[in-house]
Amino acid sequence: MYIDDNNPLPRAVIRPNSFVLLDGEWKFQPDTDNKGLTEQWQLAHTYTHTAHWPGSVETHMARLQPAQGYWSGSIVAWYEREFPVPEQHGANRDPYSLLQLTLGACGYETRVWLNGVLLSTIEGEEVHRGEYTSFSYELDDSLLQAVSRLTIRIESSMDADTPRGKQESLVYKRGGIWYQTYTGGVRSIWLETVERNRLRSRMGVVSTIEDNLVRFNFTTRIHDAGMYTIRLQVFKQGQLPDLPVATDEYSMLIEAGQKKQRLVIAIPNALHWTPESPHLYRLVALLQDAAGYSAEIETLFGLRKIEARGGHIYLNNTPVYLDGILYQPGVAGYELIKQHMYAMKALGCNLVRIHIAGVDPRIYDLADKLGMLLWVEVPSPHRSSPKSRENHRAELLRMLALTGTHPSIIIWSLYNEDWGAQDIATNPETRQYITDMYHFMQLAHPEFLVVDNDGWQHISFEGRLKSDLLTAHMYTANITKWAELLDLLTIGKQSGVVAFPLVVGDPFFFRKQVPLMVSEWGGFGFADYGGPNDNNERSKQITLFKAELRKRPIAGDVYTQATDIEEERNGLIDFASGALKVPAGLLASGK
Repeated sequence: MYIDDNNPLPRAVIRPNSFVLLDGEWKFQPDTDNKGLTEQWQLAHTYTHTAHWPGSVETHMARLQPAQGYWSGSIVAWYEREFPVPEQHGANRDPYSLLQLTLGACGYETRVWLNGVLLSTIEGEEVHRGEYTSFSYELDDSLLQAVSRLTIRIESSMDADTPRGKQESLVYKRGGIWYQTYTGGVRSIWLETVERNRLRSRMGVVSTIEDNLVRFNFTTRIHDAGMYTIRLQVFKQGQLPDLPVATDEYSMLIEAGQKKQRLVIAIPNALHWTPESPHLYRLVALLQDAAGYSAEIETLFGLRKIEARGGHIYLNNTPVYLDGILYQPGVAGYELIKQHMYAMKALGCNLVRIHIAGVDPRIYDLADKLGMLLWVEVPSPHRSSPKSRENHRAELLRMLALTGTHPSIIIWSLYNEDWGAQDIATNPETRQYITDMYHFMQLAHPEFLVVDNDGWQHISFEGRLKSDLLTAHMYTANITKWAELLDLLTIGKQSGVVAFPLVVGDPFFFRKQVPLMVSEWGGFGFADYGGPNDNNERSKQITLFKAELRKRPIAGDVYTQATDIEEERNGLIDFASGALKVPAGLLASGK
C-alpha cells in the first residue's frame, strides 16, 4: 500500500499561499569559545565553513573534525545566508499580507536575526527553547532589504534538565540504550506570505462519534481588531464531485493578539476512522473580516473515539487489541521514516509507539492515511527537578499544539521508566506534577489516553490510578519465566513483575478496572535482553511469546523494536532500506 504524499513542508495544517524553502547551503561557523554574541557576529562575521540545512550540528561538526567525533558538554553554532525578497511580497504585494519565517525544528536554544536585528517569535520569545516542533517569526517590512541576511545562532548542551529523550546527557552517557545527540536545524526552514489576520496552524480536533459532532479548537492571529466570520467547509477526502458534506459559519468580535476559539460542526452520516478503514475528511476554514478580506487554512481529520474501560481499550466503542511495536527513528529523515512505517504495517502492527523522540510531523499525516495508531511521548529530561518539570511541561504543550488534528494519535506518555522523575516514589512534588498534567490532559485533551509513567511506578492517589493504562515493561528470553510474569501481572501483583514496583503512592488494588498493557517486551538479539540473534529463531520465539500474551486478559503489547539503533541491534526491519528481516504479519495477533 503506497500513500500519495505531496506535502513538502513538515506540518499538518496547510495554506494556499506561496512559500519559498530556504533549505540548502548555508554559511556555518562553530563557536567553540562562545564569543559570537560578544563579538556581534550577527552584524558581521567572516564564516569559514558551509553546511546543509536541514542537518544536525553533529553531522556538520563531523565533517570539520572527523577525528574528534561528536561534541560534549555544550555546543554553539552559527548559520547565515542571504535571500531576496520573494516575488509575491514585492512592490505589488497585498497590503493585508506579511512575510513569515518558520523553522520546522531547531534548538535547543535558537536566536534569529534579520539584517542584524534580533527577531521575536509570534509568542514573543527572543530566545526560542525547544527542538522538536516548529516556530515562526513575522518579518517587519521595515527590516527587509532587496537582499536580506538571515543569521541563526543555535546553542545546545547535555543539561539533564532539558527534554532529551534517549540522547545522552550529563546523567546518562552514550552507550547501550543511550544515543548520540541530534540537535540543530534538523527540519526545513521556509518563508511564506501569510495574512495579517488569520487562523494559525495550531489547531485541535475532538469528535463525538455518537452525535456526529466535531469540535475544532482554532488559534486566531489578529493584528486588526474587529468583527470576523469563520466559515467552515468539510469535504470527504478524495470523493468527487468535491462538494461539502457540512458547512457552517460563526461571526464574532476578535481582539488583537492571539487567542483560542472553539467551534463545533455536525457532519451528517459521518464515517469513522479506524486502522482498517481510515476515513478522512478535509476541512477548509476561512477567516473573513467585515470588508470581505479572507485567510484560509486546510487540514485533514478523522472522527474517532478512544476509551479505556474495565480491562479493554475501545476504538469507536468497539474493543481493540493493540499489536504494537517500539519505534526509535534516530537520525532517519522523512523518506526513510515512510519506508519504516510501511514495514511496520506489513509486520501486522496496528500501533506504533514513537519512543520519546521528536519526529517530522508528516509521520502523523502518513499514519492517518495508512491507518496506523500512534503512541506519542514527551522526550524526557534526565533529572528530576523543578526546572526539568518546567521544561517538560513546555515541551508537552508545544507538541500538543501541533499534533491535535490527527486521528491516528491515541496515546500520550508523560514519562517513561521514571527518566526525569527518578524520585517518583519518594518525592510528593514529582507525583503531584505528573498528577496535575494527567488531569490537564483529561480536561483539555479527552481525545487521548494518557499514561503517567510508562513501564512501572504508576501513581496512585487515594487508590485512583493517575494513568488510563496500567503498563509494564517485561524483558525475559525464557518462555517459562515469561508465562509466570504474565500470570503475576494479570492477577494484580505489583512487585516482582517488573524492575520496580508497578504502582507507587497510595495503595492501589487491581480488580480489572483498568486495561493492562505490556508496553515493552522482547528485544531479542540485544545483549541486555537476551534471546536469539538469528532472524528465523527470533521469529519463532516472538510467535511463542505473542501466543502467551493472547491467552490472558491483556489489552495490548508493544514489541521492542522496529529497527536497530546504535548498540541496540535487535530490529525486525532493516534501518537503511525498510526491508523486513522476519516474516510479514509476524506481530499480527488477530482480533
